[in-house]
Amino acid sequence: MEYPRTPALTLAAVCVGGDGVQKWLIRSGHRWRGEIMNTPNPRVAKLADQIRVVVAETLERRVKDPRLGFVTITDVRLTGDSRDATLFWTAMGTDKEIAGTEAALESAKGMLRSTVGKRLKLRYAPTLTFVRDATPETAKSIEDALARAAASDAEIARRSQGAMPAGEADPYRHSDEEE
Repeated sequence: MEYPRTPALTLAAVCVGGDGVQKWLIRSGHRWRGEIMNTPNPRVAKLADQIRVVVAETLERRVKDPRLGFVTITDVRLTGDSRDATLFWTAMGTDKEIAGTEAALESAKGMLRSTVGKRLKLRYAPTLTFVRDATPETAKSIEDALARAAASDAEIARRSQGAMPAGEADPYRHSDEEE
């Protein structure tokens, strides 16, 4: 005789958050079957965009650190509970100027956090972590690799322009022509 299973044992779902992305896992019995849904939480995505705007405006208007160069906040990623925010930034200038910008961001972190909490009326202001965005350097290296490949292709095409075959024009034997 088969006993009916209770719904609590048959199916359980849990939402694990991270980077503002909801991951729903389904459990059947005692095993997790895996990820079902991987969609960004709209509230967290909107809050991340608002944090990016507030931090960018505050850096432009209120932070008077002379080390702060021309900095752009490119992306903000929040944890599912919105307690931790990772801000990706880029800056223009020499390596020394970029290091100064990084130090200025670290020193202004507390003021930026309190400004974000006050302007967005958050109960808990997220902890801000600044990470230098590697996208421009990666894009530059990819463009350089593509330029080298194009130059190599052009050199090969130039060399093969006046080249003649080493043997016959068609060195392969065809069985239907031999007979």
